[in-house]
Amino acid sequence: MPSLRQFSATELAARFGLLLHGDGGIRVAGVSTLAGADATQLSFLANPRYRAQLEDSQAGIVVMAAGDAEGYPGTALIADDPYSAFARIASLFDVREPPAPGIHPSAIVDATAQVDPAAQIGPLAVVGPRSTVAAGAVVGAGCVVGEDCVVGAGCELGAHVTLVRRVRLGQRVLIHPGAVLGADGFGLAMEAGRWLKVPQLGGVVIGDDCEIGANTTIDRGALDDTVLEDDVRLDNQIQVGHNVHIGAHTAMAGCSAVAGSARIGRYCLIGGGAGVLGHLELCDRVVVTAMTLVTHSIREPGEYSSGTPVMDNRSWRRSAARFKQLDALARRVQAVDKDPQ
Repeated sequence: MPSLRQFSATELAARFGLLLHGDGGIRVAGVSTLAGADATQLSFLANPRYRAQLEDSQAGIVVMAAGDAEGYPGTALIADDPYSAFARIASLFDVREPPAPGIHPSAIVDATAQVDPAAQIGPLAVVGPRSTVAAGAVVGAGCVVGEDCVVGAGCELGAHVTLVRRVRLGQRVLIHPGAVLGADGFGLAMEAGRWLKVPQLGGVVIGDDCEIGANTTIDRGALDDTVLEDDVRLDNQIQVGHNVHIGAHTAMAGCSAVAGSARIGRYCLIGGGAGVLGHLELCDRVVVTAMTLVTHSIREPGEYSSGTPVMDNRSWRRSAARFKQLDALARRVQAVDKDPQ
């Protein structure tokens, strides 16, 4: 449903500390892309690749950097970081009904659980033994909050989220539908030719203001807890193994995976489909590009990649065949270096 809220360029500039370029009386009631916006919508230009779309854009207001506004005939809001400014403005149009406190009649709350009167427990949700749900928290339809869990103030669990056991959420944690936190970690020991399951006796601790994507899984620890520090952002379909520790303000893109007992520092960026092997350490401010496999600890900040870029199949098959020859070729080069005659 379209937003009923409207804001003028002058109002937005004042509210977010932006410089106004053009007609301050222009009003907008929503946001869109440069190519799709009309005169009642606000858009943004943050990537130079979309600079060509600015000329033909019908957007009423465009958020952009000062350099892009030179010669622009329309109304613009000038920002040092246009994308961040756009995100803040767009939040004005993300209007949702406030949660209605109470426990739905179809929900099941264990007698030993504690649910704050200002929390909302949705249809068919379950809150298990000794668990607590704090004020302002929303437990969505079909969620399961297992035993000994804590859902902090202002948290929101989308439909069918499962907190298996010993999961502790800080404040304002957002978990999207289908995520599973606190399931058994993959702990096995080989004994007499058969696997022996290692009990997973730890928990999961999630810091304040974290976001966990749909169908993402975070295993509880074997002995110590699996930990996400404050403001960690996980995309959809991510696997976080037991006893992993992820530092504050780190973000991971979809389908990435971190194996057990790995430690990832603060302000790291992990690209889509990337993998981090178990028991490794990544220092703060590491960028791992998409589809990279991290096989050793990273001690220096920077950008890291592995793998080969896409190519046509015939070229790939030739290159793959030559991979097997690299060791022999390297030995021949070493031999020539040692005996140039």
